[in-house]
Amino acid sequence: MKKRVLITGANSLLGVNTVNAFLAAGYAVRGLLRNKASYTGDAHPDLELYEGNFTDPEFTEKAIKDCSYVVHCAAKTGQCGPYDSFHKVNVSATEQLIKAAIANGVKRIVYVGSANIFAFGDGNTPGNEERPICHPFSGSAYAISKFKARQCLCAYTSQIEIVTVCPTFMLGAYDSRPSSGRIVLMGYGRRIRFYPPGGKNFVHVQDVAEGIVAAMDKGHNGECYLLSNENISYKDFFRSLAEKSGKNTVLIPVPKWILLAAGTLGDIAGHLGLKTEATRNNMEILCVHNYYSNAKSVRELGMTYRPVSQAMDDSIAWFRMRGLIR
Repeated sequence: MKKRVLITGANSLLGVNTVNAFLAAGYAVRGLLRNKASYTGDAHPDLELYEGNFTDPEFTEKAIKDCSYVVHCAAKTGQCGPYDSFHKVNVSATEQLIKAAIANGVKRIVYVGSANIFAFGDGNTPGNEERPICHPFSGSAYAISKFKARQCLCAYTSQIEIVTVCPTFMLGAYDSRPSSGRIVLMGYGRRIRFYPPGGKNFVHVQDVAEGIVAAMDKGHNGECYLLSNENISYKDFFRSLAEKSGKNTVLIPVPKWILLAAGTLGDIAGHLGLKTEATRNNMEILCVHNYYSNAKSVRELGMTYRPVSQAMDDSIAWFRMRGLIR
């Protein structure tokens, strides 16, 4: 009988790719999602789609039955909104899921955190799994909620095996909302592209999905693993997109002071009740080189990583198929 894994957030960019990775590894998969009609992956005889909300304790109890393993991908993401709304989903509901897993005899959970629960570094000394969250991510409701969720999980590792994986910025196919792939839509084929002074670590979403399978098989209880690949400045990222589109894109840098001024205005708008992601904290995030190392995942999980250029190609192909780009 095949091992059965419950995967929450099964219709997200990472969720669909993770479903595919576990099916390829020979698991039976129960994919938990709010709406079956929104699922963009392929049908498979070993895939069961289970419709509902994982924040509902009764639903979670039903969904987890007969599952020996759990992958928790679902989360409230984004960079705006009150902290309480992030805590409810990313901390409280996650702890509720852990308790249900313990009660139902689940053997191991792989929890999907965020790279930003660790301090980033620069091109010479990228961040790793050693130092905790730092400014400006310590001002992000999303990042703080993921940091607190990780702290919460540590209290349960004597009762159930929990391995945490922390992806960086993912690109690839099945980005149906779109989510992180918005950066591709913002740059591909544009005649003019403004870019901030910072950069980030990019990774192919298929590598993250395969890293989750590796963490299930090889990860050590209580440990965290950064799933990351290439550290790229925004300027170089948008230059690569321009080359792939074949357009002569003019790249124009936006100075830090302009971004921070815009963020201050965004904060004022927020205090007046207007919803915006253009906060000062978010503008500060765009100004840092948010770089990480994947050395631990390579060493302990046996990970290899595809070039980020391939992730960009796969993302472009997906959006082209969906009619979002030409």
